[in-house]
Amino acid sequence: MEANGNDKPKCKAHLHWDGLVFGYICSEGSTTTAHHLFAAGTYKLLALTVGSIGVFGFCNNVVVIVLFYRFKRLRTPTNLLLVNISVSDILVSVFGINFTFVSCLKGGWIWSRATCTWDGFSNSLFGIVSIMTLSALAYERYVRVVHAQVVDLRWACRAIGHIWLYSLAWTGAPLLGWNRYTLEVHGLGCSLDWSSKDPNDASFILLFLLACFIVPVGIMIYCYGNILYMVRMLRSIEDLQTMQIVKILRYEKKVAAMFLLMILSFLVCWTPYAVVSMMEAFGRPSAVSPLMAIVPSVLAKSSTAYNPLIYVLMSKKLRRSFLQLLCWRVSWLQRNLNERPLAPVQRPLRPSVMSRVGRDRPKKRVTFSSSSIVFIIASNDLNQSGKTTTTDGVPSEVNVIQVRPL
Repeated sequence: MEANGNDKPKCKAHLHWDGLVFGYICSEGSTTTAHHLFAAGTYKLLALTVGSIGVFGFCNNVVVIVLFYRFKRLRTPTNLLLVNISVSDILVSVFGINFTFVSCLKGGWIWSRATCTWDGFSNSLFGIVSIMTLSALAYERYVRVVHAQVVDLRWACRAIGHIWLYSLAWTGAPLLGWNRYTLEVHGLGCSLDWSSKDPNDASFILLFLLACFIVPVGIMIYCYGNILYMVRMLRSIEDLQTMQIVKILRYEKKVAAMFLLMILSFLVCWTPYAVVSMMEAFGRPSAVSPLMAIVPSVLAKSSTAYNPLIYVLMSKKLRRSFLQLLCWRVSWLQRNLNERPLAPVQRPLRPSVMSRVGRDRPKKRVTFSSSSIVFIIASNDLNQSGKTTTTDGVPSEVNVIQVRPL
């Protein structure tokens, strides 16, 4: 695309290897300037946002995995599925954000075609793992509340294996020729070729959205709808309102609220991206602008940092374990500081407890100091050695017992 006219600079579209317009190179006389899709300040803001998402997402999810490894009481089937989400979010933070972050700093995609394929494949894979794991969590809650069945760790491990195989099947199909991974409209990351009008590519896009977004969301709605209906029915039956039933219902309600909040946050982050992708797939070729494409993409990546905060804030067990982990670290630091040799400080003993129960029973005095507790026991036994004289002239024996506190 060139601009004609004697008084206007000549501008040529700057195309990347994938045919994407990265900007325009305009020449006026001997001066040549490059105009990117976004302003320089916009690229810096995007780099700051994407980098912060990567750092917070990595740190928050590492904390969840450490808690699951550190405390055995957290090793339940439900928490194992939560750990699977954390693992996928960590992988997104490591593999799915770095290329976009560097591209924001450089003002465009600077990597090769193979790197673009890996970037699109990894982001799609880990995103599908997250949404399918949320569906498995909804089903696990549904089985537990509605059908009164408890799943075990073996079921959770099988579910995680099936989730990864299912995600690999859908994200591996473009590598075999059914659609492809290419640069997105904003030129800062890669994804499926949403804009291809080829019938083969369009059929994959339609089935992909149906199997990896619409069906999981439908499963979640069905499961949580039945859970809320069952909880409301149980609360309405007065004969079942025992203390144990009330506690169980209260616990299930809190857990369901936590998972429902996770699902809502995931949908808030990913629904705009799905809508823009469908507009690009089934709308006009110019229906999606670079700005309209980059905002949902960054919002979808931000979902990696939200889930751990929801776990800690709404799960009492995770919150207690997290506080216990922090207290353990603080006590470890204090113990190391206390074990350092310090100059001895001599402080006088302060009597705090005196007891005298009759003349035939020993008198006891308990004294506290900064490092020990001293028990001084005086008995009225004239036949023992080591006699001392009390204030009333009666000899007595004094035994001193010093106890150091743990």
